[in-house]
Amino acid sequence: MSSKIVVVGGVAGGASAAAKARRTDEFAEITIYERGPYVSFANCGLPYYLGGTIEDRGELFLVSPERFKSRFNINVEVNHEVLSIQRNEKTIIVKNKETGIESEVPYDKLILAPGSFAARPNIEGVNGERIFTLWTIQDVDELKGFIEENKPQKAVVVGGGFVGLEAVEALLSLGLSVQLIEATSQILSPLDQEMTIPALNHLKNLGVDISLGSSVKGFSDRGNTVEVTLDNGRIIDADFIVLAVGSKPELDLPRDAGLTIGETGGVVVNERMETIDPHIYAAGDIVESLHLVTGKKVRIPLAGPANKQGRVAGANAAGGDMTFKGVIGTFIIKVCDFTLAKTGINEKEAGEGGFDYHVSYTHSPHHATYYPGAETMTIKLIFEKRCGRLLGAQAVGPQGIDKRIDVLATAIHGRMSVEDLEDLDLAYAPPYSSPKDPAIIGGFVSANIHRGEVNVITPKELAQAIAGGKEIQLIDVRTESEFRGGSIPGAKLIPIDLLRGRIEELDPSKPTVLYCRVAYRSYLAYKILQAHGFKELQNLSGGYMSWVMGTSE
Repeated sequence: MSSKIVVVGGVAGGASAAAKARRTDEFAEITIYERGPYVSFANCGLPYYLGGTIEDRGELFLVSPERFKSRFNINVEVNHEVLSIQRNEKTIIVKNKETGIESEVPYDKLILAPGSFAARPNIEGVNGERIFTLWTIQDVDELKGFIEENKPQKAVVVGGGFVGLEAVEALLSLGLSVQLIEATSQILSPLDQEMTIPALNHLKNLGVDISLGSSVKGFSDRGNTVEVTLDNGRIIDADFIVLAVGSKPELDLPRDAGLTIGETGGVVVNERMETIDPHIYAAGDIVESLHLVTGKKVRIPLAGPANKQGRVAGANAAGGDMTFKGVIGTFIIKVCDFTLAKTGINEKEAGEGGFDYHVSYTHSPHHATYYPGAETMTIKLIFEKRCGRLLGAQAVGPQGIDKRIDVLATAIHGRMSVEDLEDLDLAYAPPYSSPKDPAIIGGFVSANIHRGEVNVITPKELAQAIAGGKEIQLIDVRTESEFRGGSIPGAKLIPIDLLRGRIEELDPSKPTVLYCRVAYRSYLAYKILQAHGFKELQNLSGGYMSWVMGTSE
C-alpha cells in the first residue's frame, strides 16, 4: 500500500518538499494544499516585476499545478485552506475556498510549510485602500494595477528591510518620488550600521528622502492622497504607501495542533525536520534552525534555507534519511546600483554571543584597476582572537559583492580561519578580479592582526578615545591634497613618503594612531615606526574611508 504524504503550503519549502518526496518514493500518494491561487511562484521577484525589470508576469510562476501532475505525479489543490490537524487520527480538515466545502483528509506523513505573511502594525488607518504590501502575487497585482490606473507621483515606503529597499528601487525605476521611513537608526538591521552608510548615500543621491529613527503613528486617507503622521510630529503626504515592516510566520496550525514553538517564534524541529510528532515535518519560514556559528536557535526566513529544509523534510517523509545541519544567515540585496551582503554574525551578535573577537575593514577594487570599470568594495570581517576562526563577513559596493560573500560564506561553513583565507586559490583575470582578490586581501589583513603583526583600532574605538579626551598622537600619512579634502580632527599630516625624514617630529613614547585612505600606507608607516622603537602603535582599520563610514550620522 502506497504512503500518503500531505504537504501544507507551496512556494519554496512546500514545493521543494513535495518534489523531493516524489524523487524518494515513486509510488507515494502526494498532495499539496495551497491556500492561495498559486502553488509555486517567485516571491523574491515581485519587486522586479513591479519595477518592470521582469516584464512578463508569467515568469514569476515556477511550476504550475498541471506541471506538478504531469512531471511529478503530485496532486495540487490551490485555494484550499487547511483548517486544523487531528494528530491522533492523523487527519487534516481542509476547506475548499471556492465552494466552502470542508473535508477530512488522512495522511501518513504531514509536511507543514505554510510560510509567513506580511506584518501590519496595529496603528490607525493601516488597512486603508491606498496602503499596499508586497508579499504575494495578489499584492503586486493590486499595487501595479493601482499605479497604472492612477498615475501617482509620490510614494512612501515604510520599512528599511529587504522588501522595503527593493520596493524603493522598483518605484524609482517607475519615475516616482520616493520617501523611505525606518523606525530604527539604520536600514538593513542584520548589517552593522556603518556598513549601511554607502547605500544610504547612494539612495540620497538618487533623490530618496530618508527618515531614520522615525516610526509611523498613523495613516489618514485624504481622498486622493494619504497623510502619514510620524512619532516626531512630522506629517508626510503621499499618493500611496508600501508597507514593508517585516513578516510573521503562519503558526496557527502547528500551535493549535500542540506542536512545540521555540523561543525564537519558530516550530521546533530536529535535524531531520521532524517536529515532536514523528509523523509531522515542518520547513521554511515557520521553523527555527541551529545557527552554525553561535550554536543558538534562530529563525531566518530566507528562500535558501526554506528550499533546503523542504528538501530534507520531503526526503524523510518519503522514507529517506537526510539532515539539515543549520544556517549561517547568508543574504545579499541589490539597492539600485549598490549591493549589500552578509554571512555569519555581525559585530553586535559577536558581542552578545560572548565571543572574544577582532574586526578588520578592507577597501579593494572588485577587479584589476587597469581594466576599465573597477569599483571599490568594502569588506568587514569578524574573527575569533584565539584561533582566528572567521565568524562573520559583510561586503558592500557597486560590483562583485556576490562572488566575495559566497567565498566567505563557504569559509565560515567550513570553520576556516582568516589564515586559511590567505591561502585560497581563487580565479583571476583582469575583468573579474585581481591577483590578490578582495576576499584574500581581507584574509591578509585579518591574519596580520591575528598573528600580532599589527595592532589595529576601529573607527568606533578611535572616536570613543577622542571623545574621552585620551591623549593620542594621530598621524595622517596621505598626501596633502587628500588631507585638505577631509581629515580626522587633531591629526598631523606626514605623508608616507616623507615619514622617514620626519620621524624626529614624533614622540615615540606617546600612544600613536596612524591612518591613510584604506589602511595600506598607514600599515607601511606602522612598520617603519615600529622599527624605530615606537611601542604603542595602532593602525586605523580601513583607514579614512572606514572613519567616514563609521562616524557618519
